[in-house]
Amino acid sequence: MLKTLIQNGRVIDPSQDIDRVTNLLIEEGRIAAIDVEPQADMKVIDATGKLVVPGLIDLHVQIREPGFEEDETIESAAYAALAGGFTSIAAISETNPPVDSAAAVTYLGRQASEADHCNVFPVACVSSGRQGEEMAEIGILHNAGAIAFSDGQRPVSNPELLRRALEYTLMFGRPVLNRPEMVELSRDGVMHDGSVSTVLGLAPMPAEAEDVMAARDIRICEATGGKLHLLAISCSGTVDILRRAKVRNVGVTASICAYQFALTDAAMRGFHTSLKLNPPLRSRDHIDACITGLIDGTIDVIASGHAPRSSEKKMCAITEAPFGMVGLETALGLVSTHLVHAGHVEWPTVIRAMSTNVAKVLGVEKGTLKPGADADVTLIDPDAKWTVDPSKFRSRSFNSPFGGVELTGRAVETIVGGVTKFRYDES
Repeated sequence: MLKTLIQNGRVIDPSQDIDRVTNLLIEEGRIAAIDVEPQADMKVIDATGKLVVPGLIDLHVQIREPGFEEDETIESAAYAALAGGFTSIAAISETNPPVDSAAAVTYLGRQASEADHCNVFPVACVSSGRQGEEMAEIGILHNAGAIAFSDGQRPVSNPELLRRALEYTLMFGRPVLNRPEMVELSRDGVMHDGSVSTVLGLAPMPAEAEDVMAARDIRICEATGGKLHLLAISCSGTVDILRRAKVRNVGVTASICAYQFALTDAAMRGFHTSLKLNPPLRSRDHIDACITGLIDGTIDVIASGHAPRSSEKKMCAITEAPFGMVGLETALGLVSTHLVHAGHVEWPTVIRAMSTNVAKVLGVEKGTLKPGADADVTLIDPDAKWTVDPSKFRSRSFNSPFGGVELTGRAVETIVGGVTKFRYDES
């Protein structure tokens, strides 16, 4: 296999505390070395002015196949991921039937292999049928290839079920990914509970629905010694609870969706159904608390929260529309624009939260540019200005509120296993 040298890029690798302009050598699908001079037998990629980082990893991608292929297929999600700079995604079950059997895990893996885009890691259900009643056959699912367990958008409301799942997954060293939401407090809600919801007359989703459940989940995690990841946190109370838990060395991590940094609940004044999200857009004080949590390491991961829904499903009253927006192709741009260029964080913090930390949470050997590691690499143009055009998305769905919005920063080349799988073409 031809040797590939990525030359003159700003190499950022939080796993090695590297942040400098240098060259990166790829050979036989693996990282061979850093600080290598070009030679005649090398293919050279000029990365001048670009960031060269471990391939981005997204742990919160709703896969809609089987059952809802009109929204997204495994192939289209994996292609959209490449366009967004992600070399790996964790596929969370929002399917029919759910991923609660070895056959379902195997099917997901086979479809991803045939698509041959990015790495797709199966996340299997915590409960049978995602019904929250009986624990799924976690041992069988793990042996079939599941790397984590989650009921997706449905929180595990039964505390005994969550306790047993955390104890059982501990045997395999795998995490439970749970949405912290007390549905009794948020049921029938449309948006964040605040002054805007009062003015608009839309049913509220209070922050307490999240932080009360987060506190419960963390306490159960602490009691079992299990590995818990809180999906898509969004409010200041959760950040505070999580920060105190980490001081006690509880085995809990958390992620936040990229869109939370871009908009507040005030955006709901337009009644745009693509802004009906769960968790909802929050008020400025909650967003500021989450930014602080990201900076100090309380929040470990930034995810896309990719939730594709076909246009037909979103073309209705906001009270009737399903939750969710597509996020794979805009996540990096939103983070670059609203966190880095806004002056809140530096690029190493972003790469840690979108690659290195994600690999640690999922327990996969990714998120690094160490010699010998898989050559999953993302090249980012941090200053590229581009306008979001949902009609050009690689996803099957276009439910994004960011159409026509200019962002700064995007992935320009996505390399998986040493092979360029996506290159942005300005033409």
